[in-house]
Amino acid sequence: MVRDIKDEAQFQEELAASTTKLVVVDFFATWCVPCQRIAPFYEQMSAKYPNASFLKVDVDKCQEVAAGQRVSVMPTFYFYRNRVKVDSIQGADQGKLEEKIQKYYSSEVSEEDDVGVAGHMDLSSFILKMNCEALNESDEHPLAHCLSSSDGYLESDCDEQLIISLAFNQAVKIHSIRVKAPTDKGPKTLKLFINQPNTLDFDSASSNQPIQELVLSPTDLEGNPVNLRYVKFQNVQNIQIFIKDNQGSTETSRIDHLQLIGSPIITTNMGDFKRVAGKKGEAH
Repeated sequence: MVRDIKDEAQFQEELAASTTKLVVVDFFATWCVPCQRIAPFYEQMSAKYPNASFLKVDVDKCQEVAAGQRVSVMPTFYFYRNRVKVDSIQGADQGKLEEKIQKYYSSEVSEEDDVGVAGHMDLSSFILKMNCEALNESDEHPLAHCLSSSDGYLESDCDEQLIISLAFNQAVKIHSIRVKAPTDKGPKTLKLFINQPNTLDFDSASSNQPIQELVLSPTDLEGNPVNLRYVKFQNVQNIQIFIKDNQGSTETSRIDHLQLIGSPIITTNMGDFKRVAGKKGEAH
């Protein structure tokens, strides 16, 4: 079901009420032909993806909302999670619209969607998994296994040390980190590095000064958020985590689930903009 927004107060209420659910907003105008063309498809998407919220904003009737969100071309679609705009597209492209919905949509809304940090979200959907790696990972238990809560676990190979390198598809702010791991094999000392041009080797990770060093307790390994120095993690393109040792001084280290919590920095992608010609506000 698509809900019509009447004013700024209702718009903010809808964003707040949806919490971790995906919110899709169609900014349209009644006189806009591309808006009219894609409207039935947008209705279909609301039925196909019931665990997302679908909103419509008439930019002529809700000028305050449109101005606040800096909408200038119709139709424009914005995508929100945790009241944070995570993406946008302009124009009546059905394929691109559904592609964006699928990217941020969760088919099930569970307690795991609530990261426990107000105003922030799980950053896993922004991780470029093809550009990530873990040095000294076990062949049987690689990095990919710990990036979700249900795919096994990551374990080191020949000793307790690991270097985890994660890249993002856009700049993000990282507020905190959550680690679920056994109390004996779980990581203890973590050195964090950001925006490195290449993956560090173990000698460099040991000797270089990190942006922050964490010493985790057994309680932290229950998946409780561990706050970072947020001011130092405001524009992160990649992060490297050097696991120096583990809790029980065992031969190998293990992580069942690694989660980074924060929010994306939305930057302007000029490729998303199209030259406006013809009737007022139409995207071509």
